[in-house]
Order: sequence, then structure tokens, then C-alpha cells
Amino acid sequence: MNIRLSVMNATLAAVMAMGVAGCNKPPDVTGKPVDAPGAPVPTTTVGTEIDDSVVTARVKSALLADPDVKSYGFKVDTRKGEVQLSGFVDNQAQIDRAIEVARAVEGVKNVENKVSLKGADTTVGNKVDDGIVTAQVKGALLADASVKSLDIAVVTRKGEVQLSGFVDNQGQIDHAIEVAHGIAGVRSVSNQMSVKK
Repeated sequence: MNIRLSVMNATLAAVMAMGVAGCNKPPDVTGKPVDAPGAPVPTTTVGTEIDDSVVTARVKSALLADPDVKSYGFKVDTRKGEVQLSGFVDNQAQIDRAIEVARAVEGVKNVENKVSLKGADTTVGNKVDDGIVTAQVKGALLADASVKSLDIAVVTRKGEVQLSGFVDNQGQIDHAIEVAHGIAGVRSVSNQMSVKK
């Protein structure tokens, strides 16, 4: 009985959180609130977003379970069943295997490869510096009201920042790249973002 009640409470809390999050919509790149007349109409439903979250979790689990793939090198985003893999990995074989694993997951309609190869090994200092740069880029994106930063994943390797995920329009992509370039320690920005369909 207690387990059933806990599950019901958790489900109710999740649904309420999604509803509350939807009530406080930030402005789009034109400055209009998303729900304002003439503003872009949301292209997904809560059900689609939940389905995409389930697909993302399944893909991450499948990558983690596969002995040939180091899943920690991949970021996974899903939009209407389209999975986007991004990040930095050691070799092309890992990319090919990750795509194969992701395609086999139930609910995946397509897999978009946005993964980059690492190149030379990093030092502990590089990893610490990259962690700081990643945190600063994420912070700057969160502070910018014109960027839907929660839709953008940030990974850094030797000062190269990779931005990935699904955003509303090209203006958001351009602005996110501009914000990332403004952070100290960023040598280059790799755009792996896609516009939502």
C-alpha cells in the first residue's frame, strides 16, 4: 500500500511540475512570451515529451549496457523519436556501434550523429579546465533569457566547446554560439544543435 501511494504521489508531483513549468514560459528570440498571440505554437505535447524522455533513458541504458561502447562519452537528446547522439569519443567504431545500439531501441525513429572524435589524450589539468569552461558556458546560457538553455547540452574538450540538442530556431543557435564564444578559456565552438521540426 505504501509503495503504491508513493508511486502515485511521485507521478502526481511530476505531472504538477510539468504543468507549473509550462505556466512560466520565457520569451522567444523576438521577445514575445511563447503563449502570446502570434508567438510560436509549441510543437510537442506533454505526452510527446514524456515519450522522448523514456526513449532517451532507454538509449542511455542500452549504451551503458553495451560492452563495446563507452557510454560516458555520449550525450543523448530525443525529439519526437529522433535521437541525437553527441559528445567526444575515442574512435569511429564507437560511433558506429552507438548508432547501431540506439537504432535498436524501441521508440527510436531516427538517429542523428553529432559525435566528434577526441584526438590526443587529455591531462588532468585539461579535464579540470574543461570542467570549469563547461560550467561557465552552462551558467552563461542559463542566465541568457533568449536561449532555451535547458535544451542545449555542453561538452568541452581541450577548450573546444560542443553545443548539441534541439532548439526552436536558427537565431537561438547563433546566439548560443555567441554566448559560448564569450567565455574565457573557450578556444572554439562546435555547433551540433538542430532546429526542432
